[in-house]
Amino acid sequence: MSWGKLLQPNLLLETTILGLTPDLIQHHHLKGLVLDVDETLVPITSAKASEELLPWAEQIRQVAALWLVSNNMSENRIKRIAHALNVPYITGARKPSRRKLRRAVEGMELRPEQVGMVGDRLFTDVLAGNRLGMYTILVQPMVDPTIETARRYPVHTFEFWLSQALGASLTPHKPGLR
Repeated sequence: MSWGKLLQPNLLLETTILGLTPDLIQHHHLKGLVLDVDETLVPITSAKASEELLPWAEQIRQVAALWLVSNNMSENRIKRIAHALNVPYITGARKPSRRKLRRAVEGMELRPEQVGMVGDRLFTDVLAGNRLGMYTILVQPMVDPTIETARRYPVHTFEFWLSQALGASLTPHKPGLR
């Protein structure tokens, strides 16, 4: 498989994870979601789930199983977020490695193609999910609004540029269109 295909998310949202709706999940026939944590669910500077994330997770749990899989090594931080959302979690995933993603998918008792890998990074979340055969969803990062805008996205900007140079199209999902 080419780098362009490995870095191509199946669904690219122009919003944060809060824009991922139960309708979208059902439309794509997903039964589970593996969620990245840092800048996908919470800003990297935050150690707890936001008030708006809690009802989102509850709503999503009605249509799909949820697991957190993070590269972050901070067991206490990820555990606190996972417990607030009432979901299982795995730390130290080393994405784009597939090993711990596979463990989460097996924990859901689903096939990889029935599970969405949701994250904010192309070279970790999307690459790992595509390597395992999951449905990949790229969301806009959850960032601390107090951080200067010019310093927020340098890694994301570089990943987009390089992914497009390698052949990924990175066309965003338009609300109302499937």
